[in-house]
Amino acid sequence: MRTVTARTAARAATRALALTLGAGALAGCGIRGTAVPVDAGSAPSRATCVVRSGAQSLPPAGSVAMSAQLVCGSQLLPVSRVMPLPEKTPEDALTVAQALLEELRRAPSSTEAAAGFSTDVPLRLSVSGPRKDDPAGTLRLSRAPEELPPLAVAQLVCTFAGTAATGGKAAVVLGGPGDEAPKRFVCTDEVRTRPETVRGTAVRGGAAA
Repeated sequence: MRTVTARTAARAATRALALTLGAGALAGCGIRGTAVPVDAGSAPSRATCVVRSGAQSLPPAGSVAMSAQLVCGSQLLPVSRVMPLPEKTPEDALTVAQALLEELRRAPSSTEAAAGFSTDVPLRLSVSGPRKDDPAGTLRLSRAPEELPPLAVAQLVCTFAGTAATGGKAAVVLGGPGDEAPKRFVCTDEVRTRPETVRGTAVRGGAAA
């Protein structure tokens, strides 16, 4: 009788111990908080890619507002810039190209920089008109397009396209300082969203479409 009682007591103790251990295991299965840091990746970018409208006003007399394509979030977005009216005819292609290039070379304002904008166009880059045998409307850069960062070429192409710098044409014909043939560039949606994909095709004589 005593043997049966002892066995019963041992079984009860074993069950109680099992229940205690099981409860402890359940309490540790993701229910309690942990002090171990969790790597959730890098912090989200604070770039808004939007310049506050209140930061820009109507251009004063003797100036004009034009769009310059800047880089933000690895894509191109237009930013309004106020430029003085050129002394020459405002419709002169080279004059407009030089004014737009100057804006692209200029560092973004504090407001633009705070919104995440930047420029890849070299500070010392310059532009001149076509040579004798160049296609009409060619713009010659002081550095060959192939030597420039792709983002800079995309900025130039999408800023010049459709303006007086190209005679209102969508295609932009760019050449360098050497004897290489100029190339025809087009600002497409892909170039705006993926500027590194910008490509030019060689042209010889004639006018760009």
